[in-house]
Amino acid sequence: MNLRRVVVTGLGALTPIGNTVPAFWKGLASGVSGAAPITRFDATLFKTQFACEVKNLNVEDYLDRKEARKIDPYAQYAMIAVDEAMQDAAIDLEKVNLVRAGVIWGSGIGGLKTFQDEVTSFATGDGTPRFNPFFIPKMIADIAAGVISIKYGFQGPNFATVSACASATNALIDAFNYIRLGKADIFITGGSEAAVTEAGVGGFNALKALSQRNDSPETASRPFDKDRDGFVLGEGAGAIILEEYEHAKARGAKIYAELVGGGMTGDAYHMTAPHPEGRGAANVMKFALEDAGMNPEDIDYINVHGTSTPLGDLSEVKAIQQVFGENAYKLNISSTKSMTGHLLGAAGAIEAIASILAMKNSLVPPTINHFTDDEEVDTKLNLTFNKAQERTINAALSNTFGFGGHNCSIIFRKLTE
Repeated sequence: MNLRRVVVTGLGALTPIGNTVPAFWKGLASGVSGAAPITRFDATLFKTQFACEVKNLNVEDYLDRKEARKIDPYAQYAMIAVDEAMQDAAIDLEKVNLVRAGVIWGSGIGGLKTFQDEVTSFATGDGTPRFNPFFIPKMIADIAAGVISIKYGFQGPNFATVSACASATNALIDAFNYIRLGKADIFITGGSEAAVTEAGVGGFNALKALSQRNDSPETASRPFDKDRDGFVLGEGAGAIILEEYEHAKARGAKIYAELVGGGMTGDAYHMTAPHPEGRGAANVMKFALEDAGMNPEDIDYINVHGTSTPLGDLSEVKAIQQVFGENAYKLNISSTKSMTGHLLGAAGAIEAIASILAMKNSLVPPTINHFTDDEEVDTKLNLTFNKAQERTINAALSNTFGFGGHNCSIIFRKLTE
């Protein structure tokens, strides 16, 4: 079958280190940490009292107040990022076949704040069931895709992907497949998350997943460091406009990169822990390379999942060494979660954007907060510690892995005619 080519024509980002794509890239290139004490609620009694929150955001600068109240923060973040991406893509909606334009959006959790607030209100009340009429639509993980499609009139495939921290990459791969199979011309895709709530922080604390470095939040996310003690919870959104190549060319679109391959696997191992030898991670990178028709030596940069957990970082390194062999030592590898924290279901979207911008700017964003080598991590690997490195990047691979053993990898390449 003759598969169609898929390109990136628009980007939007709302992150803990920048509320637009240019601000996000500036933060990445500068090695800025987005971690700070939590402001969303009083975290004094929590084991972890810090997170990577979105900062200086007035939602009403972007959304009508009445409309904003009808959707959870995770969907608000989605709308804000998508607005930037659509403007960046310069799409004239009057010239788009809207039936062949779709939305696939990822979120690992969805409307957590809405669920928490509504249940808390009921539990602390007099027992009378008083619930907000928007409770259910605000909470469900697919509503972001729905409200995005309503705003722009996109009538093609419309759904949500929920695969924990792999959700946004899952959404990108699904959109990629619809376009290259000829079932659509254009997609709004990406992911968003707003889990910095009492339930979110408390739940991850109970799992012992979060760093508890309360005395130094800005250095708490330290992937591959010997003293890493868990991830830092983040929030925000990333939006990407994917378009069929000829469709984009015909309208004179700016093209950032070509999406050339994607892989999806399951660890089939444990509810929350990765396979210790990186089985699923290795397989998913192999499948992405096969899908792209590329060899390990064709990849210049890997934006790793790299959450800063003791088990996860080691598992991913082992997988990279299995797949790339000697070429692993020629790569640049970095974890941008060291700066943004872990955006859960939105992680894959902002990390895809980071990979695309790294190619565009010939600059590998760093893995910050490296202080002590871990003897179990091969020191000959270039993990781009502490400072960005200049490099021509022709192809970049981005990994995202989620609870449940969900693994996704995608590959972007500079456009060639």
